[in-house]
Amino acid sequence: MNWKTFAALALSVSLLGGCSLIERLVYRIDINQGNYLDEKDIDNLRYGMNQEQVRYVLGSPMLVEPEYPNTWYYVFYHKPGHHEPEQKNLILKFDANRQLISMSGDYPTGANFNKPLN
Repeated sequence: MNWKTFAALALSVSLLGGCSLIERLVYRIDINQGNYLDEKDIDNLRYGMNQEQVRYVLGSPMLVEPEYPNTWYYVFYHKPGHHEPEQKNLILKFDANRQLISMSGDYPTGANFNKPLN
């Protein structure tokens, strides 16, 4: 084998090495951003709760738009090392009296959501 063939072979192997599973050997940290919400916390939400009660249960929202202060966005982004990222959203809407009237997004509504507070 002459040196040109060896150099071409070494170059092609090194270029194709980036496409292999060797990349999995490199450790990549998990990236978590936003509001992590547990299902138990979502189950504690009730129709008619005021904003202070919701903030106590879930924490501060990730986003409250200035034009729509009665809509709160809770966003959670999770990127495990070598896997696809996952994003979960929870959108809460309040009425003019600052009481919770609806929830939507990637979390199921709790079984007791429509039961009034005592």
